[in-house]
Amino acid sequence: MSSMTHITPEIADLVRGAPERPVLIFDAERLARRAARFQEGFPGLVTYAVKANPLPEVLRVLARAGIRTFDVASPAEMQAVRDAVPGAVLHYHNPIRSPAEVAAGKAQGALSWSVDDLPGLDRLMPLKPGTEIAVRLRLPVKGGAYDFGVKFGADPEAAEALLREAAARGLTPSLTFHPGTQCRDPEAWGAYIRAAARIAAAAGVRLHRLNVGGGFPHWGSEDEADLDAIFDRIGSTTRAAFAEAQPALVCEPGRAMVAGAFAVLARVKALRGDGAAVLNDGIYGALAEWRDVPRAADVVVMAPDGTARVGAPVARIVYGPTCDSIDRLPQPLDLPGDMAEGDAVLFPGMGAYSAALATRFNGYGDLSLAEARTRA
Repeated sequence: MSSMTHITPEIADLVRGAPERPVLIFDAERLARRAARFQEGFPGLVTYAVKANPLPEVLRVLARAGIRTFDVASPAEMQAVRDAVPGAVLHYHNPIRSPAEVAAGKAQGALSWSVDDLPGLDRLMPLKPGTEIAVRLRLPVKGGAYDFGVKFGADPEAAEALLREAAARGLTPSLTFHPGTQCRDPEAWGAYIRAAARIAAAAGVRLHRLNVGGGFPHWGSEDEADLDAIFDRIGSTTRAAFAEAQPALVCEPGRAMVAGAFAVLARVKALRGDGAAVLNDGIYGALAEWRDVPRAADVVVMAPDGTARVGAPVARIVYGPTCDSIDRLPQPLDLPGDMAEGDAVLFPGMGAYSAALATRFNGYGDLSLAEARTRA
């Protein structure tokens, strides 16, 4: 059985209800605890990257837990935040924007804007004097599950020039970076922070803030030791690298904030003659990320009465419900040998990039939402 998720009475009740659609099970208390964990441990301002899960229920719980600043990437995300948390602060940190998107950001009162090239800075003009411009830095630093520097970011020399130009235009210069998703290596943050200090010194500017991005890990546990080590490295490296010119620190967790607060409850639609399992959810639905980002295959299978299946594990190919052959998980899952059609399959740690990526392809992917504890 999963180390993260137990069959709580609420989950057993959901299984006995035999829902036809996949269910996103939301543990609001767990999300609030995770928000408190970041705010207590991170040595600066904690924001939330809305792209990971934009559900209004998530935004409202985070706001009640003290998160009042949200990292947004589009006008739709801005509106989602404004609808759920009207007084929130917006950081518009997608550096590539159309003129209409720039206008929307201004109309929504975005406080901080990221850029990674001079045309991007030009598109923002004229901004109000003093507006924060966070230059996005990229380095060839490894540690994440995949590289976030392919599409975005300025190399050190270009970042230096952008900082200098932002200051010359009367804007407030900051730096931001992202070490890559699911990063467990504290030195990834350390390398970026030391480079940021060198770049700011070469540009002759004092950084207002240093946004150390997201990328914090969530690998099927709460990753407390990983977070402690990363938070400690961020704080100690910033003090050492910047000395008296320390900028305020900001982070923008998405996955690591919300992943553990949800589980996905799917149904076994059919067992094929070759032993493969077909579920009523797949990579066109809440399981979309399984194809691209490695994750723990930590699942619980339950009979229709809500009790756990305990048969010896059998490696099964797992397909989603659509008529597309790529709708399958990349690796077989070890599932109980006594699993049967109609059983429920519970996937823990599914709060990030599940609701956000689900489609309606082939008429599937329509998720329902239920609140329940995912841990006794």
